[in-house]
Amino acid sequence: MKITRNLYSSNLTLLTDLYQLTMAYGYWKAGMTEREAVFNLFFRRNPFKGGYAIACGLSYVIDFLENFNISDEDVTYLSTLKGNDDKALFDPKFLDYLQNLEFTCDVDAVEEGSVVFPQEPLIRIKGSLIQCQILETLLLNMVNFQSLIATKSSRICLAAKGEEVLEFGLRRAQGIDGGLAASRAAYIGGCAATSNVLAGKLFGIPVKGTHAHSWVMSFESEIESFETYAEALPNNCIFLVDTYDTVEGVKHAITVGNKLKEKGYKFAGIRLDSGDLAYLSTRARELLDAAGFTDTSIVASNDLDEHIIDSLKQQDAKINVWGVGTKMVTAYDQPALGGVYKLSALRNKENTAWDYKVKLSEQAIKISTPGIQQVRRFYSNGECIGDAIFDEENKPNSDNWTIVDPMDMTRRKKMTSIEGEYKDLLKPIFVNGKRVYKKPDLQTIQAKVKDELQTLHRSIKRFTNPHSYPVGLEKGLYDLKTDLILKLREVE
Repeated sequence: MKITRNLYSSNLTLLTDLYQLTMAYGYWKAGMTEREAVFNLFFRRNPFKGGYAIACGLSYVIDFLENFNISDEDVTYLSTLKGNDDKALFDPKFLDYLQNLEFTCDVDAVEEGSVVFPQEPLIRIKGSLIQCQILETLLLNMVNFQSLIATKSSRICLAAKGEEVLEFGLRRAQGIDGGLAASRAAYIGGCAATSNVLAGKLFGIPVKGTHAHSWVMSFESEIESFETYAEALPNNCIFLVDTYDTVEGVKHAITVGNKLKEKGYKFAGIRLDSGDLAYLSTRARELLDAAGFTDTSIVASNDLDEHIIDSLKQQDAKINVWGVGTKMVTAYDQPALGGVYKLSALRNKENTAWDYKVKLSEQAIKISTPGIQQVRRFYSNGECIGDAIFDEENKPNSDNWTIVDPMDMTRRKKMTSIEGEYKDLLKPIFVNGKRVYKKPDLQTIQAKVKDELQTLHRSIKRFTNPHSYPVGLEKGLYDLKTDLILKLREVE
């Protein structure tokens, strides 16, 4: 029986940075709370020096937004905060305002499991300035980490070339929530199962696991430990064979496997957790095949990642199930995605038109993009060939679009907007604070990742020096951004 829970069905509104609330207070005092604003959540660089990322975490965001509220207990706590003069930080009338604040924003987002690229909005929030501002920290927290882990998982699963990848990372994960979120995201990225039992209960992810070295060491001999385990769980026998001597361990596993076979049970596999995995897996396969266990799996663990798996594949290792822990759930080689949340438009004081906003920087990559942004993905023969970030208020009339690389204006590409050969990525999730989107189940999201990756050219998916997928600003938006930058810098 599948048991599911909304992990974020409780009130998490104060899981935020204090400066979100001090800015909200400033907007309130300035009479700006109801000014309509647009914010975009995006990232600036692909993680792991790769060619793509996987959008993940939207389900958590939906649960949070549906339960957005500031409770009596929250207000009581906020009333205790002090300023530098040791007086109350917030006016009690502001706290009353917060307590009565209802979520009424429009939310558009890229669906979970989608392939995404730098500078593209993953989530767009439109609503009152104060609400949009308060949401920033939670949205980034939920989307950054899960997108990072889903991307790492997808890379590891690509390296495994269709063979099972099991997520074994709970003991090394970043706390309880990090462990649960990582298990969910790793499954979305392509893992077949997790060792995390609570993740299995909450999300319906298959769970797998057998025994550790401590089990073997608890008996007088290795073969006794295998025999005792087989007696207790004859339908779950994958023996860890490297506690003492790996080759002898495989032979002991075969002996017990024969006893299982006589009783009508399947000898499921062995696990290698140390040593030369390429050599040991080849030797183990020879022994297993010679004993008639040609369908018995060889599971490998031991600090694996996509690069090690790829190397083992090139060495013709005889491994067909991969247990990956630390380097997946901690995103070992890149601890954060670096997603950001920027204001891109604000209604003027008369509430008659949008004022488009740009954040300037000496670094081109940190200059934000203005507008009510949407992303259009173009296809040719089922393969995606380029993404255009455009302004919904000023969408091109022509079917012929030009995209401009925001980091290099000389890099341009013409796209043909023929119906059926493109799709707009941001989908309505909330309208006026009410959910209009039906959340897919995890299996559907996982299948979407697989389908989306198949639309990418293989050069974009390689691990070393991947090809750069074309993403650019639609030329009208690029020109608008350039004009705003020049105006702010007072360049004629």
